[in-house]
Amino acid sequence: MATLGLLLLVLAALALRQNIIVILLGTAAYVHLVWGDGYLEYLAEDIWISLDNALLLAIPMFLLAGNIMTRGSIARRLIDLAISVTRPIPGGLAVATILSCAIFAAISGSSPVTLLAVGTILYPALLEHGYSKRFALGALTSGGTLGIIIPPSIPLILYGIVTENSIADLFLAGIVPGLLIAGVLAGYSYLVNRKMPAQPFNMTEFRTALQKGGWSALLPVILLGGIYSGYFSATEAAAVALSYALFVEIFIHRELRPVDFFHTAVDTAKLLGMLFPIVAVALSIKTILTIEEIPDQLALWITDVTSSKIAFLLAVNVLLLIVGCLFDVISAILILAPLLLIPATAYGINPVHFGVIMVINLEIGFLTPPLGLNLIVAMTAFRENFLTIARAVLPFIGLILAVLMLVTFIPELSLYFVN
Repeated sequence: MATLGLLLLVLAALALRQNIIVILLGTAAYVHLVWGDGYLEYLAEDIWISLDNALLLAIPMFLLAGNIMTRGSIARRLIDLAISVTRPIPGGLAVATILSCAIFAAISGSSPVTLLAVGTILYPALLEHGYSKRFALGALTSGGTLGIIIPPSIPLILYGIVTENSIADLFLAGIVPGLLIAGVLAGYSYLVNRKMPAQPFNMTEFRTALQKGGWSALLPVILLGGIYSGYFSATEAAAVALSYALFVEIFIHRELRPVDFFHTAVDTAKLLGMLFPIVAVALSIKTILTIEEIPDQLALWITDVTSSKIAFLLAVNVLLLIVGCLFDVISAILILAPLLLIPATAYGINPVHFGVIMVINLEIGFLTPPLGLNLIVAMTAFRENFLTIARAVLPFIGLILAVLMLVTFIPELSLYFVN
């Protein structure tokens, strides 16, 4: 009866179109009242404890670093470098679009930031060079999602925090799936645009692009190399990314003024003002559910209902694809990861591998109505209607789904670099 009451509460909030933080606060209060001995003061205590985590510092620093690179010239220089390399390929600008998204994803860790940074530069360029509007919209909107799977990935950081798994291992696990998705999207972009004229390789242009973008291109190497070598942690990597971005934009490129940094910091703070309350409340719900052993009960029920590991993985993929259509990736990970991980481990699924499966599923959610975040961001950035963009991403969704199935049933793809 208590579970039914919780379900009705959530459905009522959704029907009234309440904000996700309102839904989470109502859910948290209900859980504490029903399963937490009726002491609502525990809610405030759990929220405080949830935010008292040094790993959470990585999120604002990665976001701020990504926004600085977008406002400065790092994004532009990396894109110029990608274009100079792919020039001899038929449809080279299309391939450069996906390559640029992959490179910038390895810096920013954010899907919307990747979409905006690359899209605002390459969308007009694609149209100017004769690429179809539908392809340009689909490629940029879909390529932006690489920002949540190619490390450093903010969703992977949150998954590691909420499930108490190594963030460094999760970053390592995201390399092959992320590059596989990027490769498949780039291959599709080549096939669709293979009749577009190629241009001869220009060594002078490449040398100029490398000279101008060399400092920018070093950032992914320093960032990921430091994490994977164990030289610094994920939080320290975020601080390095932020410091390096500021150093390059202010002292090397000299294109970031103090007033630009102020506005960038304010914009990042506004985003964090929406994000961190969700994180705090969701983690408080996780605390009380763990105390009451709800995940263990759910694990027993799921293992009774599903007949095998394959059936469980298929069911989880379907569930997460539906959830991705209705919830943002942060809320979905914070709420579902602790609940689904226990039955997953009961079937012998590696927690790191399961995290990658979750993130790829929710990556697709960025592209699916009604709440696809990248669709909404693209609609604003490119000034196109929602339905046009939703149609444009359909072939790309199919490609990412194919990679999802490979990663789901071939765990070695995500665990290749993990010890």
